[in-house]
Order: sequence, then C-alpha cells, then structure tokens
Amino acid sequence: MNKSTAVVLGAGGGIGGALCEELSKNWGYEELVAYSRSQLDLEDEESIQKSASKLKEHSVRLVVNATGLLHSKDQKPEKSLRELNTTSLTKSFAINAIGPALVLKHFIPLLPRKGRSAIAHLSARVGSIGDNHLGGWYGYRASKAALNQLVHTAAIELARTHPEAICIALHPGTVKTKLSSPYVQGRQNPTDPCDAAKNLLNVIESLKTTDSGGFFDWQGKSVEW
Repeated sequence: MNKSTAVVLGAGGGIGGALCEELSKNWGYEELVAYSRSQLDLEDEESIQKSASKLKEHSVRLVVNATGLLHSKDQKPEKSLRELNTTSLTKSFAINAIGPALVLKHFIPLLPRKGRSAIAHLSARVGSIGDNHLGGWYGYRASKAALNQLVHTAAIELARTHPEAICIALHPGTVKTKLSSPYVQGRQNPTDPCDAAKNLLNVIESLKTTDSGGFFDWQGKSVEW
C-alpha cells in the first residue's frame, strides 16, 4: 500500500479519541489506524508486536502514543514516600515507560527510510526533573522521566537509519480528560481535548529533524529535562 498512514495508540482515551477525530480531517494522511487499550495492551509485548505487524504493508508516516496512567480505582498519585508500594510503581512504569519503549521497538521499523515521518509519545511536564519544585506524584513523575530518556535515546538510533524522521516526547498541557479531572478543579483551566489534539498535531508538523529526541509542550516550546 502506498497510502500515507497515521496511527494512534490509546484511541479510546480523551486525547487519543480527539487525535483520531482531528486526523480524520485534512492533515495530509490518507489512512488512519486507531488502537484502543483493549486492542493494544501496553503490558503485553506480543500484543504490541501483533498490532505493529498488521501495518507492515502500510506507509506509516505518523505514530502517536496517547496512553498514560496517573491514577486508577486501585491507585492514586503518591503524596509522600510513605505511600510508595511495589505494585503501584510497577504499574506506572509498565504503562508510562516500558510499554512505550516496546512501541518504539516494534513501530519504528514501520517508518519509511525516506521522507518525513514522526513517532511521538505523550509525556508530561511533571516528568521534567529540572521543573520539579513541588515533589509528590513519585511513580508518575519517575515513569514519565524514564519515558523521556527512552524517547531521546531511541531518537539517536533512529537518526542513523531514518534521517528525515523525528522521535519526540510531548506535553499536551492540562486537558479535560479522566486522567486529569480529579486534580484540576479550582486550580487550572484545562484545555478541551479537541483543542489539545490540534495543538499537538500542529507541533508535530512544525518540528524539524534537528528537533528529534526533544521534549516539547503543546505550544512547541522545549521543556527542560
């Protein structure tokens, strides 16, 4: 197949769903492939590999991983060291770092070696070590910081074989989703998912190959590590 393909992982989430809706409009991609968490399990490498293998005959020009775990019914962001436990930390790293690393492993080979392409993971500003002035949220911060390092390292390797490709981490801002809703009331004005999707795609479109390996916010501004 010669159609240019955009792929969204985490399509069932707030930002992922909005990305799918936006990409179905005029962004230059002829085909959209969407994987929800039930279709692609970040905690199962075989699931990731099988999802990628279905696209071997496609011209994949964009991959956006819009998954992430901040809290669940069994897990909340830790406010202090006393709240740390092995189960929650393992889950955070599995979803926010290890799974995305395996996405890089299996989806980067799908990118054409010639022409522009991009693979982006949604990170978070709280994953920035230099910008951490409040503490807390240990598992989420640390797993997103790990994601940033994985993306940066993968970008170095990617440049050797795909000189026109970019591999980046993106901070979408505070968005009206289930992930952020318990923690923004009365403190911030969260962005609508549709606007967040447009912002992220605009950033991806604006970046150059020299930006590969970077960490950028929804405005296209570099975020410190």
